[in-house]
Amino acid sequence: MIEMNIPGRGKVSLEHLVLDVNGTIACDGVLIPGVKERLDALHPYVDIHLLTADTHGSQAAIDAELGITATIIQHGTTEKGAYILSLGADQVAAIGNGANDTAMLNAAAVRIAILGPEGMATTLLANADVLVRDINDALDLLLRPKRLVATLRR
Repeated sequence: MIEMNIPGRGKVSLEHLVLDVNGTIACDGVLIPGVKERLDALHPYVDIHLLTADTHGSQAAIDAELGITATIIQHGTTEKGAYILSLGADQVAAIGNGANDTAMLNAAAVRIAILGPEGMATTLLANADVLVRDINDALDLLLRPKRLVATLRR
């Protein structure tokens, strides 16, 4: 579990990390360098979930590389939001970049948007707590939660 006390917001206890795949942890269907190491470091503290439509058809290779089996999403944003709710939304950090990640971020306790090589849907930004330039910065916020506390304090 990752715990933090955010001034003006209160205590947050994260048990799950839910990640979009394409555009977030992968670009053009290939895992972004540095992601595996950071996910390995986070794994003792949170359960890691991958959600994807498998746009590039390479999810099996990403699953094998990470040792995590992704959930294939068929119906976009509503299915991703329902997934967060099924985990207990107040214990979830979600990271994404696309319009189909909007409901996922909206439901999560901690919401991080990525402005990576594939860009970011502007609809997602309105539902994010934090915008970062790439996935490694986002994962570092969870590995070093005082950074996240400093950014989110009110």
